[in-house]
Amino acid sequence: MSSQSLPAADFSKNMRLIGYCDQGNRPDGVQLMVHHGYAYVGHMFSKGFSVIDVRDPRNPAAVNYVSAPPDTWNIHLQAHDDLLLVINAKDMFAATEFQDERAYYSGALGEKVGTASRTSTQRHWRAGLAVYDISRPDTPFEIGFMSIDGGGIHRLWYTGGRWAYASALLDGFTDYIFITIDMSDPRRPVEAGRFWLPGMHAAGGETPSWDTSRRYGLHHPIVHGDTAYCAWRDAGMVVLNVADRTAPKLVVHRNWSPPFGGGTHNCLPLPERDLLVVLDEAVLDNQADGEKFIWVFDNREPSNPTSISTLPSPNEIDYAAKPGHFGPHNLHENRPGTFVSSEIIVATYQNAGVRVFDIRNQHEPSEIAALVPPTPSRLVDSRQGRPLVIQSADVFVDANGLIYSTDYNGGLYVMEVESWR
Repeated sequence: MSSQSLPAADFSKNMRLIGYCDQGNRPDGVQLMVHHGYAYVGHMFSKGFSVIDVRDPRNPAAVNYVSAPPDTWNIHLQAHDDLLLVINAKDMFAATEFQDERAYYSGALGEKVGTASRTSTQRHWRAGLAVYDISRPDTPFEIGFMSIDGGGIHRLWYTGGRWAYASALLDGFTDYIFITIDMSDPRRPVEAGRFWLPGMHAAGGETPSWDTSRRYGLHHPIVHGDTAYCAWRDAGMVVLNVADRTAPKLVVHRNWSPPFGGGTHNCLPLPERDLLVVLDEAVLDNQADGEKFIWVFDNREPSNPTSISTLPSPNEIDYAAKPGHFGPHNLHENRPGTFVSSEIIVATYQNAGVRVFDIRNQHEPSEIAALVPPTPSRLVDSRQGRPLVIQSADVFVDANGLIYSTDYNGGLYVMEVESWR
């Protein structure tokens, strides 16, 4: 699609749309990685994942699609060197029990999926980690798989080398826990270690100390050096020492929910400034789960991270009254080889699009750019009663500063900021 036929943004400030792709008529997307000129996009409802040629970012083109096994999600993935790691898990949003999204975002997920109290059973989905060779970037082929007993893996962190990290819904646990994965032989990944919050190991006789209507499960970690910064949904932030990958140890656990609404989704370290940027995901329509924030933490004392500010929420219209979710969903995570900054934060705000923030003054962050893509042309979301509205999901910023963003229904958008200051 040429730039002359680009869709018009609903709102833009210091930012413009330069490219668009409907991903081969599979416009639903969750996590994306841009790697060696190709975007790898995990689908929420179309199953599998797609490969988009973005070597010319103004004319992105779908070049491949890899289907998922039956009843299986491939919504999250990671790319580094010639490897693409793709999660395999129960397709939650296709399941009857999660057609009302409130059921997915409350209570112990393992109990609802049926894995918390069981040690083994016949499953109709594929659970684990798939490893693809992408030495030919447009033609991924699977070379390895790590199977797990349970619901599957939700999201990964992998930036090359021996170790990968993931959230895993394992038999016997109430929700997703932290695992380390030995990638020494990419054809035979092996779980090496695990950590969970006390109370999560139901099969081990543990009982929760928290309100069981909450989601005490790991979304995913971001790892810097020997420290894993884990977003643990309604349990807030869990920081682990992973110097021994076989035996992760707790450094600190911080939770601000309640009084705030939970849903912690990203914990991004900015080590050169002793800061953390922590995002709480909005998970229900019209802020039914409360207003969610992106927090800035002072991390000079790693045993006592302290919140010092929040990033400003979009307010040019009443987004809480707009259909769908309003609030943060995801951050660009400063992966090696991408746009890496300790001063600029890029985030998705679902029905409020993509937002760019300046945190040079960590006590007074400011928004410097924004773009809200248009309403999608059709609804791909298979759940009943979902609104046709932009829900910007993931964001990735390449080394040149180009911003790529996915949507649950709307396709892949490529954007550029006019001025970063």
